[in-house]
Amino acid sequence: MKPDPQPLAEIAARTLEHYDQNADAFWEGTREHDVSQNIEALVQAIEGAPPFAILDLGCGPGRDLMAFAALGHRAVGLEGAARLAAMARANSGCEVWQQDFLRLDLPDGRFDGVFANAVLFHVPSRELPRVLRELHAALKPRGVLFASNPHGNNVEGWNRGRYGAYHDLETWRRFVSAAGFAELAHYYRPAGLPRARQPWLASVWRRLDGPKAQALST
Repeated sequence: MKPDPQPLAEIAARTLEHYDQNADAFWEGTREHDVSQNIEALVQAIEGAPPFAILDLGCGPGRDLMAFAALGHRAVGLEGAARLAAMARANSGCEVWQQDFLRLDLPDGRFDGVFANAVLFHVPSRELPRVLRELHAALKPRGVLFASNPHGNNVEGWNRGRYGAYHDLETWRRFVSAAGFAELAHYYRPAGLPRARQPWLASVWRRLDGPKAQALST
């Protein structure tokens, strides 16, 4: 996969500008999407007793923040687009951090789970290892990362005003395993359709520490 030669700041700025300019339409177009399968996949994989501390990475206007809060969990949102972050605060009542995915500032060991639904594909492949390591550090030991991304043939670039990297399963596995995670499960969405009509690859991962994590990253 050849990385886009454009500066990272430009990639982030243009992608976030697209979401800011289309915030209202994005909310109307996604607010009724059913991602309960993804939410359940994350929550069921977390060990211990709820409520759980969950980071909704790329929370958008707050749809999934509301779902986690309704389940009784302590959810925090993170969103790079200013208008979407404001909408998420208003819609969910949850704490929402406005941060660029390429310049994350996360507390160490705070979260039981990270919910990255339709977001990590916006990270250029050359930056993905670092971002995944930062998410690993933000999780508690044996915490869980859920990710869902549109899959593809390992190409990346601009698509309708947004930057995207579209990995196949094996490439995605290499990235996440190298960051110190062990795969728990993966599936394609929407369920019940032929693979050609399942654009989304969802995967569930557990944070590993010590020798196990080091072995996976070598």
